Amino acid sequence: MDIIDPILSIAEKLYSLCEEVKSNKKRCRRLARRVSALAYLVKDAKARGFGTNPEQVEKGLKELKVTLETAEKVVRKYTCFSYLKRITKAYDIGEEFSALNDRLNDAAQLLSLALQVEHRELLNQVFHEATRRREDEEDRQSDCLEYLNLLQSLATGTSTTVDAVKRQVDQTHIDIQTIKELLESTRKPCINLQDIREIRREELTFDFPIKPILHGNHSEIFKGTYNKFTVAIKKYTSPLSPSELRRIFTKEVETMKRFESPNILRMFGICVEDENGPNPSFLIVMEYCKKGSLRQVLDSSCELPWDRKTRMCLDAAQGLYRLHQSEEKSKVHGSIQSSSFLVAAGYRVKLGGFELAKTETSLQRNKPKKSSSLHYCSPQQLQNINHPYDKACEIYSFGIVLWEIATRGVPFKGCSYKEITLKVCEQKTMEPLPPDCPRELAELIDACRSFSPFQRPTAGVLVDNLRKLVEDE
Repeated sequence: MDIIDPILSIAEKLYSLCEEVKSNKKRCRRLARRVSALAYLVKDAKARGFGTNPEQVEKGLKELKVTLETAEKVVRKYTCFSYLKRITKAYDIGEEFSALNDRLNDAAQLLSLALQVEHRELLNQVFHEATRRREDEEDRQSDCLEYLNLLQSLATGTSTTVDAVKRQVDQTHIDIQTIKELLESTRKPCINLQDIREIRREELTFDFPIKPILHGNHSEIFKGTYNKFTVAIKKYTSPLSPSELRRIFTKEVETMKRFESPNILRMFGICVEDENGPNPSFLIVMEYCKKGSLRQVLDSSCELPWDRKTRMCLDAAQGLYRLHQSEEKSKVHGSIQSSSFLVAAGYRVKLGGFELAKTETSLQRNKPKKSSSLHYCSPQQLQNINHPYDKACEIYSFGIVLWEIATRGVPFKGCSYKEITLKVCEQKTMEPLPPDCPRELAELIDACRSFSPFQRPTAGVLVDNLRKLVEDE
Protein backbone atom coordinates (compact mmCIF):
# COMPACT_ATOMS: atom_id res chain seq x y z
CA MET A 1 0.00 0.00 0.00
CA ASP A 2 3.00 2.33 0.51
CA ILE A 3 3.36 2.71 -3.26
CA ILE A 4 -0.14 4.05 -3.87
CA ASP A 5 0.20 7.57 -2.44
CA PRO A 6 3.37 8.35 -4.45
CA ILE A 7 1.61 7.17 -7.62
CA LEU A 8 -1.41 9.38 -6.97
CA SER A 9 0.85 12.34 -6.20
CA ILE A 10 2.77 11.93 -9.47
CA ALA A 11 -0.49 11.46 -11.42
CA GLU A 12 -1.89 14.70 -9.97
CA LYS A 13 1.25 16.67 -10.89
CA LEU A 14 1.27 15.14 -14.36
CA TYR A 15 -2.36 16.00 -14.93
CA SER A 16 -1.71 19.64 -13.97
CA LEU A 17 1.34 19.86 -16.21
CA CYS A 18 -0.62 18.54 -19.19
CA GLU A 19 -3.01 21.47 -18.84
CA GLU A 20 -0.14 23.98 -18.98
CA VAL A 21 1.65 22.88 -22.14
CA LYS A 22 1.80 25.12 -25.19
CA SER A 23 2.81 22.52 -27.79
CA ASN A 24 1.65 18.97 -28.57
CA LYS A 25 -1.41 19.89 -26.51
CA LYS A 26 -3.67 17.19 -27.92
CA ARG A 27 -1.29 14.38 -27.09
CA CYS A 28 -0.55 15.79 -23.63
CA ARG A 29 -4.23 16.01 -22.77
CA ARG A 30 -4.97 12.55 -24.11
CA LEU A 31 -2.13 11.30 -21.93
CA ALA A 32 -3.68 13.09 -18.97
CA ARG A 33 -7.05 11.40 -19.51
CA ARG A 34 -5.42 7.98 -19.59
CA VAL A 35 -3.45 8.75 -16.45
CA SER A 36 -6.68 9.88 -14.81
CA ALA A 37 -8.38 6.56 -15.63
CA LEU A 38 -5.49 4.63 -14.10
CA ALA A 39 -5.45 6.91 -11.05
CA TYR A 40 -9.12 6.15 -10.45
CA LEU A 41 -8.34 2.43 -10.33
CA VAL A 42 -5.35 2.98 -8.06
CA LYS A 43 -7.59 4.91 -5.63
CA ASP A 44 -10.10 2.08 -5.70
CA ALA A 45 -7.34 -0.45 -5.02
CA LYS A 46 -6.30 1.64 -2.03
CA ALA A 47 -9.83 1.50 -0.66
CA ARG A 48 -10.56 -2.18 -1.40
CA GLY A 49 -7.13 -3.78 -1.26
CA PHE A 50 -5.19 -5.72 -3.88
CA GLY A 51 -7.68 -8.56 -4.21
CA THR A 52 -6.72 -12.16 -4.86
CA ASN A 53 -3.54 -11.35 -6.81
CA PRO A 54 -1.66 -8.87 -4.59
CA GLU A 55 1.80 -9.66 -6.00
CA GLN A 56 0.66 -9.09 -9.56
CA VAL A 57 -1.07 -5.82 -8.64
CA GLU A 58 1.99 -4.60 -6.74
CA LYS A 59 4.21 -5.41 -9.73
CA GLY A 60 1.89 -3.45 -12.01
CA LEU A 61 1.87 -0.51 -9.61
CA LYS A 62 5.68 -0.41 -9.40
CA GLU A 63 5.98 -0.36 -13.18
CA LEU A 64 3.26 2.28 -13.41
CA LYS A 65 5.13 4.51 -10.96
CA VAL A 66 8.30 4.45 -13.08
CA THR A 67 6.27 5.18 -16.23
CA LEU A 68 4.50 8.12 -14.60
CA GLU A 69 7.81 9.55 -13.35
CA THR A 70 9.15 9.41 -16.90
CA ALA A 71 5.97 10.91 -18.33
CA GLU A 72 6.18 13.81 -15.89
CA LYS A 73 9.71 14.65 -17.06
CA VAL A 74 8.73 14.45 -20.73
CA VAL A 75 5.67 16.68 -20.34
CA ARG A 76 7.63 19.14 -18.21
CA LYS A 77 9.85 19.80 -21.24
CA TYR A 78 6.91 21.39 -23.01
CA THR A 79 6.31 23.84 -20.18
CA CYS A 80 9.98 24.78 -19.73
CA PHE A 81 10.97 25.38 -23.37
CA SER A 82 11.08 28.95 -24.64
CA TYR A 83 8.80 29.91 -27.51
CA LEU A 84 11.10 29.13 -30.44
CA LYS A 85 12.58 26.07 -28.76
CA ARG A 86 9.07 24.65 -28.30
CA ILE A 87 8.52 25.00 -32.02
CA THR A 88 11.81 23.47 -33.10
CA LYS A 89 11.75 20.63 -30.59
CA ALA A 90 8.05 19.78 -30.24
CA TYR A 91 7.91 17.53 -33.29
CA ASP A 92 10.95 15.47 -32.28
CA ILE A 93 9.93 15.09 -28.65
CA GLY A 94 6.42 14.17 -29.73
CA GLU A 95 7.72 10.71 -30.73
CA GLU A 96 8.10 9.91 -27.04
CA PHE A 97 4.35 9.92 -26.57
CA SER A 98 3.93 6.67 -28.46
CA ALA A 99 6.17 4.78 -26.03
CA LEU A 100 4.59 6.45 -22.99
CA ASN A 101 1.10 5.48 -24.10
CA ASP A 102 2.25 1.93 -24.77
CA ARG A 103 3.70 1.72 -21.26
CA LEU A 104 0.46 3.04 -19.72
CA ASN A 105 -1.38 0.43 -21.74
CA ASP A 106 0.95 -2.27 -20.38
CA ALA A 107 0.17 -1.15 -16.83
CA ALA A 108 -3.55 -1.14 -17.61
CA GLN A 109 -3.43 -4.66 -19.01
CA LEU A 110 -1.43 -5.99 -16.08
CA LEU A 111 -3.72 -4.39 -13.50
CA SER A 112 -6.84 -5.50 -15.34
CA LEU A 113 -5.87 -9.14 -14.87
CA ALA A 114 -5.90 -8.74 -11.10
CA LEU A 115 -8.75 -6.26 -10.53
CA GLN A 116 -12.49 -6.79 -10.60
CA VAL A 117 -14.49 -7.19 -13.83
CA GLU A 118 -16.04 -3.71 -13.77
CA HIS A 119 -12.54 -2.24 -13.49
CA ARG A 120 -11.31 -4.22 -16.47
CA GLU A 121 -14.19 -2.86 -18.49
CA LEU A 122 -13.23 0.69 -17.57
CA LEU A 123 -9.62 0.08 -18.61
CA ASN A 124 -10.70 -1.53 -21.86
CA GLN A 125 -12.78 1.53 -22.72
CA VAL A 126 -9.80 3.85 -22.29
CA PHE A 127 -7.05 1.59 -23.64
CA HIS A 128 -8.84 -0.39 -26.37
CA GLU A 129 -6.08 -1.11 -28.91
CA ALA A 130 -7.77 0.01 -32.13
CA THR A 131 -9.36 3.08 -30.54
CA ARG A 132 -6.13 4.08 -28.83
CA ARG A 133 -4.12 3.87 -32.07
CA ARG A 134 -6.75 5.92 -33.93
CA GLU A 135 -6.88 8.58 -31.21
CA ASP A 136 -3.09 8.81 -31.08
CA GLU A 137 -2.86 9.29 -34.85
CA GLU A 138 -5.55 11.98 -34.80
CA ASP A 139 -3.75 13.79 -31.97
CA ARG A 140 -0.43 13.53 -33.78
CA GLN A 141 -1.87 15.03 -36.95
CA SER A 142 -3.52 17.84 -35.02
CA ASP A 143 -0.34 18.70 -33.11
CA CYS A 144 1.74 18.57 -36.29
CA LEU A 145 -0.69 20.92 -38.04
CA GLU A 146 -0.29 23.39 -35.20
CA TYR A 147 3.47 23.00 -35.46
CA LEU A 148 3.36 23.81 -39.18
CA ASN A 149 1.16 26.83 -38.59
CA LEU A 150 3.60 28.17 -36.00
CA LEU A 151 6.51 27.74 -38.38
CA GLN A 152 4.57 29.43 -41.16
CA SER A 153 3.69 32.40 -38.96
CA LEU A 154 7.36 32.86 -38.08
CA ALA A 155 8.48 32.61 -41.69
CA THR A 156 5.89 35.05 -43.06
CA GLY A 157 5.97 37.47 -40.13
CA THR A 158 2.19 37.49 -39.75
CA SER A 159 2.26 37.03 -36.01
CA THR A 160 5.64 38.52 -35.04
CA THR A 161 7.90 41.20 -36.42
CA VAL A 162 11.32 40.39 -37.79
CA ASP A 163 12.96 42.28 -34.94
CA ALA A 164 10.95 40.33 -32.39
CA VAL A 165 11.96 37.03 -33.99
CA LYS A 166 15.61 38.09 -33.99
CA ARG A 167 15.45 38.99 -30.32
CA GLN A 168 13.99 35.58 -29.49
CA VAL A 169 16.55 33.90 -31.70
CA ASP A 170 19.36 35.61 -29.78
CA GLN A 171 17.86 34.44 -26.52
CA THR A 172 17.50 30.80 -27.57
CA HIS A 173 20.61 30.46 -29.78
CA ILE A 174 18.50 29.40 -32.74
CA ASP A 175 19.12 31.23 -36.00
CA ILE A 176 16.66 32.27 -38.68
CA GLN A 177 18.14 29.72 -41.07
CA THR A 178 17.05 26.92 -38.73
CA ILE A 179 13.45 28.13 -38.91
CA LYS A 180 13.65 28.34 -42.70
CA GLU A 181 15.12 24.85 -42.97
CA LEU A 182 12.44 23.40 -40.72
CA LEU A 183 9.71 25.06 -42.77
CA GLU A 184 11.28 23.89 -46.02
CA SER A 185 11.54 20.32 -44.71
CA THR A 186 7.82 20.22 -44.03
CA ARG A 187 7.09 21.10 -47.67
CA LYS A 188 9.15 18.21 -49.02
CA PRO A 189 7.61 14.77 -49.52
CA CYS A 190 8.33 12.59 -46.52
CA ILE A 191 9.61 9.16 -47.45
CA ASN A 192 8.44 7.79 -44.10
CA LEU A 193 4.83 8.50 -45.07
CA GLN A 194 5.00 6.44 -48.25
CA ASP A 195 3.37 3.04 -48.37
CA ILE A 196 5.44 -0.11 -48.51
CA ARG A 197 5.05 -1.28 -52.08
CA GLU A 198 6.67 -3.02 -55.02
CA ILE A 199 9.26 -0.69 -56.51
CA ARG A 200 10.19 -0.63 -60.20
CA ARG A 201 13.86 -1.09 -61.04
CA GLU A 202 13.99 2.25 -62.84
CA GLU A 203 13.00 4.01 -59.59
CA LEU A 204 16.25 2.88 -58.00
CA THR A 205 19.67 4.32 -58.70
CA PHE A 206 22.60 2.03 -58.01
CA ASP A 207 24.92 0.03 -60.22
CA PHE A 208 26.43 -3.41 -60.04
CA PRO A 209 29.14 -4.36 -59.58
CA ILE A 210 29.91 -1.94 -56.80
CA LYS A 211 31.32 -2.68 -53.38
CA PRO A 212 28.61 -3.61 -50.86
CA ILE A 213 28.53 -1.59 -47.66
CA LEU A 214 27.58 -4.69 -45.64
CA HIS A 215 27.70 -8.45 -46.13
CA GLY A 216 25.26 -10.97 -44.67
CA ASN A 217 25.06 -14.75 -44.77
CA HIS A 218 22.61 -14.68 -47.68
CA SER A 219 22.66 -11.08 -48.82
CA GLU A 220 24.66 -7.98 -49.68
CA ILE A 221 23.67 -4.39 -48.91
CA PHE A 222 24.35 -1.53 -51.29
CA LYS A 223 23.88 2.21 -51.03
CA GLY A 224 21.49 3.75 -53.56
CA THR A 225 18.72 6.28 -54.09
CA TYR A 226 14.95 5.98 -54.27
CA ASN A 227 12.73 9.00 -55.00
CA LYS A 228 15.83 11.19 -54.48
CA PHE A 229 16.32 9.79 -50.97
CA THR A 230 19.42 7.81 -49.97
CA VAL A 231 18.44 4.21 -49.20
CA ALA A 232 20.02 0.87 -48.41
CA ILE A 233 19.30 -1.86 -50.96
CA LYS A 234 19.61 -5.46 -49.81
CA LYS A 235 20.23 -7.96 -52.58
CA TYR A 236 19.79 -11.64 -51.76
CA THR A 237 22.60 -13.87 -52.94
CA SER A 238 20.59 -17.08 -52.48
CA PRO A 239 18.23 -17.94 -55.35
CA LEU A 240 14.53 -17.62 -54.56
CA SER A 241 11.58 -18.65 -56.66
CA PRO A 242 9.07 -15.95 -57.76
CA SER A 243 6.37 -17.52 -55.59
CA GLU A 244 8.70 -17.43 -52.57
CA LEU A 245 9.53 -13.78 -53.31
CA ARG A 246 5.84 -12.86 -53.29
CA ARG A 247 5.19 -14.79 -50.11
CA ILE A 248 8.07 -13.09 -48.29
CA PHE A 249 7.04 -9.66 -49.56
CA THR A 250 3.41 -10.08 -48.47
CA LYS A 251 4.50 -11.26 -45.04
CA GLU A 252 7.04 -8.49 -44.57
CA VAL A 253 4.62 -5.74 -45.63
CA GLU A 254 2.15 -6.86 -43.00
CA THR A 255 4.96 -7.10 -40.44
CA MET A 256 6.45 -3.68 -41.12
CA LYS A 257 3.10 -1.88 -41.17
CA ARG A 258 2.75 -2.73 -37.50
CA PHE A 259 6.21 -1.51 -36.58
CA GLU A 260 6.23 2.18 -37.49
CA SER A 261 8.75 3.62 -35.07
CA PRO A 262 11.75 5.96 -35.23
CA ASN A 263 13.78 3.14 -33.65
CA ILE A 264 12.86 0.48 -36.19
CA LEU A 265 14.49 0.39 -39.59
CA ARG A 266 11.97 1.49 -42.21
CA MET A 267 11.29 -0.77 -45.21
CA PHE A 268 10.04 1.02 -48.33
CA GLY A 269 9.38 -1.96 -50.58
CA ILE A 270 10.83 -4.67 -52.78
CA CYS A 271 12.11 -4.77 -56.29
CA VAL A 272 12.08 -7.97 -58.36
CA GLU A 273 14.43 -8.15 -61.33
CA ASP A 274 14.01 -10.67 -64.15
CA GLU A 275 11.11 -12.33 -62.33
CA ASN A 276 10.28 -14.71 -65.18
CA GLY A 277 13.87 -15.30 -66.20
CA PRO A 278 16.26 -18.05 -65.13
CA ASN A 279 17.85 -15.98 -62.33
CA PRO A 280 15.31 -13.67 -60.69
CA SER A 281 16.81 -11.14 -58.27
CA PHE A 282 15.09 -9.99 -55.07
CA LEU A 283 15.91 -6.58 -53.58
CA ILE A 284 14.61 -5.02 -50.34
CA VAL A 285 14.73 -1.22 -50.25
CA MET A 286 15.28 0.07 -46.71
CA GLU A 287 16.14 3.17 -44.73
CA TYR A 288 19.83 4.06 -44.98
CA CYS A 289 21.85 4.46 -41.78
CA LYS A 290 25.05 6.32 -42.56
CA LYS A 291 27.11 4.97 -39.64
CA GLY A 292 26.49 1.31 -40.48
CA SER A 293 25.79 -1.45 -38.01
CA LEU A 294 26.07 -1.02 -34.25
CA ARG A 295 29.00 -3.45 -34.28
CA GLN A 296 30.82 -1.29 -36.84
CA VAL A 297 30.31 1.81 -34.69
CA LEU A 298 31.61 0.03 -31.59
CA ASP A 299 34.67 -1.15 -33.51
CA SER A 300 35.40 2.36 -34.81
CA SER A 301 37.45 5.10 -33.17
CA CYS A 302 34.49 7.43 -32.56
CA GLU A 303 34.01 8.85 -29.08
CA LEU A 304 31.17 7.36 -27.07
CA PRO A 305 30.80 9.05 -23.67
CA TRP A 306 28.43 7.45 -21.18
CA ASP A 307 25.55 9.83 -21.92
CA ARG A 308 25.70 8.85 -25.58
CA LYS A 309 25.97 5.15 -24.75
CA THR A 310 22.92 5.40 -22.50
CA ARG A 311 20.96 7.14 -25.25
CA MET A 312 21.97 4.39 -27.69
CA CYS A 313 20.83 1.73 -25.21
CA LEU A 314 17.46 3.50 -24.93
CA ASP A 315 17.05 3.70 -28.71
CA ALA A 316 17.79 -0.01 -29.07
CA ALA A 317 15.39 -0.90 -26.24
CA GLN A 318 12.61 1.19 -27.79
CA GLY A 319 12.99 -0.68 -31.07
CA LEU A 320 12.81 -4.05 -29.32
CA TYR A 321 9.86 -2.89 -27.20
CA ARG A 322 7.91 -1.81 -30.28
CA LEU A 323 8.41 -5.27 -31.75
CA HIS A 324 7.37 -7.06 -28.55
CA GLN A 325 4.30 -4.81 -28.24
CA SER A 326 2.92 -5.68 -31.66
CA GLU A 327 -0.64 -6.89 -32.00
CA GLU A 328 0.88 -10.34 -32.43
CA LYS A 329 1.86 -10.67 -28.79
CA SER A 330 4.19 -13.61 -29.40
CA LYS A 331 6.31 -11.60 -31.85
CA VAL A 332 10.05 -11.84 -31.36
CA HIS A 333 12.95 -10.86 -33.58
CA GLY A 334 14.81 -14.15 -33.43
CA SER A 335 18.28 -12.81 -34.20
CA ILE A 336 19.15 -10.11 -31.67
CA GLN A 337 22.84 -9.21 -31.82
CA SER A 338 24.84 -6.03 -32.35
CA SER A 339 24.83 -6.54 -36.12
CA SER A 340 21.00 -6.49 -36.06
CA PHE A 341 21.01 -2.81 -35.07
CA LEU A 342 21.87 0.04 -37.44
CA VAL A 343 23.12 3.48 -36.45
CA ALA A 344 21.86 6.61 -38.21
CA ALA A 345 23.03 10.23 -37.98
CA GLY A 346 23.27 11.52 -34.44
CA TYR A 347 24.05 7.97 -33.24
CA ARG A 348 20.35 7.08 -33.31
CA VAL A 349 20.05 3.29 -33.08
CA LYS A 350 17.43 1.38 -35.06
CA LEU A 351 16.46 -2.29 -34.97
CA GLY A 352 16.71 -4.00 -38.35
CA GLY A 353 16.85 -7.50 -39.79
CA PHE A 354 13.08 -7.96 -39.98
CA GLU A 355 13.27 -10.10 -43.08
CA LEU A 356 14.54 -12.73 -40.61
CA ALA A 357 11.90 -12.00 -37.97
CA LYS A 358 9.80 -14.94 -36.78
CA THR A 359 7.20 -15.73 -34.17
CA GLU A 360 7.70 -17.81 -31.08
CA THR A 361 5.74 -20.68 -32.62
CA SER A 362 8.12 -21.04 -35.55
CA LEU A 363 11.10 -20.75 -33.23
CA GLN A 364 10.00 -23.42 -30.76
CA ARG A 365 12.84 -25.63 -31.88
CA ASN A 366 15.26 -22.98 -33.02
CA LYS A 367 18.79 -24.36 -32.79
CA PRO A 368 21.84 -22.12 -32.73
CA LYS A 369 23.76 -22.75 -35.93
CA LYS A 370 26.21 -19.90 -36.41
CA SER A 371 29.15 -19.72 -34.03
CA SER A 372 28.67 -15.95 -33.65
CA SER A 373 25.08 -16.38 -32.49
CA LEU A 374 26.17 -18.67 -29.64
CA HIS A 375 27.48 -15.62 -27.81
CA TYR A 376 23.90 -14.33 -27.56
CA CYS A 377 22.18 -17.59 -26.55
CA SER A 378 20.46 -17.66 -23.18
CA PRO A 379 21.59 -20.21 -20.57
CA GLN A 380 18.39 -22.16 -21.19
CA GLN A 381 19.14 -22.48 -24.91
CA LEU A 382 22.72 -23.46 -24.27
CA GLN A 383 21.59 -26.17 -21.85
CA ASN A 384 18.85 -27.45 -24.14
CA ILE A 385 18.83 -26.75 -27.88
CA ASN A 386 15.11 -27.56 -27.93
CA HIS A 387 14.28 -24.92 -25.32
CA PRO A 388 11.41 -22.73 -26.65
CA TYR A 389 12.70 -19.39 -27.90
CA ASP A 390 10.69 -16.65 -26.22
CA LYS A 391 10.90 -13.02 -25.15
CA ALA A 392 12.94 -13.92 -22.05
CA CYS A 393 15.58 -15.50 -24.31
CA GLU A 394 15.54 -12.40 -26.47
CA ILE A 395 16.01 -10.12 -23.46
CA TYR A 396 19.11 -12.13 -22.54
CA SER A 397 20.47 -11.63 -26.06
CA PHE A 398 19.66 -7.94 -25.78
CA GLY A 399 21.55 -7.80 -22.49
CA ILE A 400 24.65 -8.99 -24.35
CA VAL A 401 24.12 -6.19 -26.88
CA LEU A 402 23.88 -3.66 -24.02
CA TRP A 403 27.12 -5.09 -22.62
CA GLU A 404 28.72 -4.52 -26.04
CA ILE A 405 27.60 -0.88 -26.04
CA ALA A 406 28.97 -0.38 -22.53
CA THR A 407 32.33 -2.06 -23.14
CA ARG A 408 32.69 -1.81 -26.95
CA GLY A 409 34.04 -5.35 -26.63
CA VAL A 410 33.19 -8.60 -28.40
CA PRO A 411 31.22 -11.02 -26.18
CA PHE A 412 33.06 -14.19 -25.19
CA LYS A 413 35.83 -13.36 -27.63
CA GLY A 414 37.78 -16.44 -28.65
CA CYS A 415 35.63 -18.80 -26.58
CA SER A 416 34.36 -22.11 -27.92
CA TYR A 417 30.84 -23.45 -27.48
CA LYS A 418 31.97 -25.55 -24.50
CA GLU A 419 33.75 -22.63 -22.87
CA ILE A 420 30.72 -20.36 -23.27
CA THR A 421 28.43 -23.04 -21.85
CA LEU A 422 30.76 -23.58 -18.89
CA LYS A 423 30.88 -19.86 -18.06
CA VAL A 424 27.19 -19.11 -18.57
CA CYS A 425 25.47 -22.29 -17.44
CA GLU A 426 27.73 -23.84 -14.81
CA GLN A 427 29.73 -20.96 -13.38
CA LYS A 428 26.88 -18.49 -13.97
CA THR A 429 29.40 -15.73 -14.51
CA MET A 430 28.90 -12.53 -16.49
CA GLU A 431 31.60 -10.76 -18.42
CA PRO A 432 32.54 -7.67 -16.40
CA LEU A 433 31.45 -4.12 -17.11
CA PRO A 434 33.86 -1.16 -17.01
CA PRO A 435 34.50 0.25 -13.50
CA ASP A 436 33.19 3.66 -14.58
CA CYS A 437 29.90 2.30 -15.93
CA PRO A 438 27.04 4.20 -14.22
CA ARG A 439 25.61 2.05 -11.45
CA GLU A 440 21.98 2.20 -12.62
CA LEU A 441 22.96 1.24 -16.17
CA ALA A 442 25.13 -1.63 -14.93
CA GLU A 443 22.22 -2.96 -12.85
CA LEU A 444 19.93 -2.98 -15.91
CA ILE A 445 22.51 -4.74 -18.08
CA ASP A 446 23.13 -7.38 -15.40
CA ALA A 447 19.39 -7.88 -14.91
CA CYS A 448 18.99 -8.65 -18.62
CA ARG A 449 21.81 -11.20 -18.35
CA SER A 450 20.34 -12.92 -15.31
CA PHE A 451 20.54 -16.70 -15.33
CA SER A 452 16.88 -17.00 -14.38
CA PRO A 453 14.38 -15.87 -17.04
CA PHE A 454 12.06 -14.61 -14.29
CA GLN A 455 14.63 -12.09 -13.12
CA ARG A 456 15.03 -10.51 -16.55
CA PRO A 457 13.02 -7.31 -17.14
CA THR A 458 10.59 -6.91 -20.01
CA ALA A 459 11.47 -4.60 -22.88
CA GLY A 460 8.94 -2.09 -21.55
CA VAL A 461 10.52 -1.96 -18.10
CA LEU A 462 13.90 -1.48 -19.78
CA VAL A 463 12.56 1.47 -21.79
CA ASP A 464 11.13 3.08 -18.65
CA ASN A 465 14.35 2.79 -16.68
CA LEU A 466 16.67 3.75 -19.53
CA ARG A 467 14.56 6.80 -20.36
CA LYS A 468 14.74 7.78 -16.70
CA LEU A 469 18.55 7.54 -16.86
CA VAL A 470 18.63 9.68 -20.00
CA GLU A 471 16.32 12.29 -18.47
CA ASP A 472 18.45 12.46 -15.32
CA GLU A 473 21.69 13.15 -17.21
